[in-house]
Amino acid sequence: MAHKKGQGSTGNGRDSEGRRLGLKRSDGQSVLAGNILVRQRGYTIKAGEGVGVGRDYTLFAKKTGIVKFIDRGGLGKMALIETE
Repeated sequence: MAHKKGQGSTGNGRDSEGRRLGLKRSDGQSVLAGNILVRQRGYTIKAGEGVGVGRDYTLFAKKTGIVKFIDRGGLGKMALIETE
């Protein structure tokens, strides 16, 4: 007979919560000033005209308008706000 309980599921069950990163507003969507556009770790998407960067690299709209995401090739992606 075994003297210890088998270590099947008792060693598991310590997974962390998801961080809810990623795009919060899609391309062509209208936004209000202050709306969060992207939550990211690091500066993977750059801030263009009308977009601000938070302390944790969150991109947010500085003015009301329409969101545009541009792929600039080797320069990376950029988010900007076009006013209506």
